[in-house]
Amino acid sequence: MQQFFNVGKIVNTHGIRGELKILTTTDFPEDRFAKGSELLIIPADGKAPIPVTIEIARFQKNMVVAKFEEYHNINDVEKYKGSLLKVSAERLGELEENEFYFHEVVGLEVVTADGEKLGVVKEILTPGANDVWVVTMPDGKELLLPYIEDVILNVNVPEKRVTVRLMEGLL
Repeated sequence: MQQFFNVGKIVNTHGIRGELKILTTTDFPEDRFAKGSELLIIPADGKAPIPVTIEIARFQKNMVVAKFEEYHNINDVEKYKGSLLKVSAERLGELEENEFYFHEVVGLEVVTADGEKLGVVKEILTPGANDVWVVTMPDGKELLLPYIEDVILNVNVPEKRVTVRLMEGLL
């Protein structure tokens, strides 16, 4: 089964020529919304995904204003307000060494540098300056780890393990 990943949410129309305002949820907006990029609209009403191709996009404040090759009128795109935009797994692209996608980290075992098992990464929050990794511990409690060099020492996706150093006050 093919996997898809969120890259944005259509929040409104822009003008009358079929442009849409998109709130991005990707670390690579320049790549995802480049001319010729292929995305899927996942309609909010639960209907089948619709493949689209970026014709033009520009960044405006914290949004992307984009137009798809397939649509040329506000009436064609208005129905997509509230819909998600996704990219297929094979279009994710290669990352630099020591970089990883969120979906690769969720589910990894978390251990201390001393080998103590702390739990499993449940989710990653992006509140601001630093991402926060939520770790579910064996007793069901959650441990919040800031994604900073002093705390996250090593992420080994192939071995499904994250090595951390617990700073005072984290546990």
